Amino acid sequence: MIKCLNCGELSFKVVFYIYEAPLVGEVLIEHGYCTLCDFRRSDVSVINSGKPKIIKIKVKSVDDLKIIVIKSSSSSIEIPELGIEINPGIAAPGYITTVEGILERVLDIIPSDCELRKECLDEVNLIKNAMNGLIEFTLVIKDPLGRSAVIYEEGKNNVIIEEYRESL
Repeated sequence: MIKCLNCGELSFKVVFYIYEAPLVGEVLIEHGYCTLCDFRRSDVSVINSGKPKIIKIKVKSVDDLKIIVIKSSSSSIEIPELGIEINPGIAAPGYITTVEGILERVLDIIPSDCELRKECLDEVNLIKNAMNGLIEFTLVIKDPLGRSAVIYEEGKNNVIIEEYRESL
């Protein structure tokens, strides 16, 4: 048992699973829960990771929205054309999703009263247009630990992986 991020007690239990994912290799799935306050946290990361990296996905069509993303808990996400920036916090989860799934997660965290504010509604419509393939955009994943990955068709020029050079 380790210290719980929520209640601070030595009551947090973590279980690790290794899963052989097609096209990616070994993936580490971590699941933790507090036996006292029921706080839960999960994480997913690629085991055979390398150096810190930046993954850029140029989304030009509806098909590009289907690219699979393994986002580690340490990575941040930016979509400059849509004004989206997601930075990891202390309890940030890692997850496996698609590019479209990331946009859905952004829509899920927008307040329900958003429709009452024009600037907010404009942002929601921009994201929905991107989800319908009407707007081209670039999804940027910055991973200082190199534990994120994407699954895409080799030979396509819309995925670029480069070394992460920013100071950490």
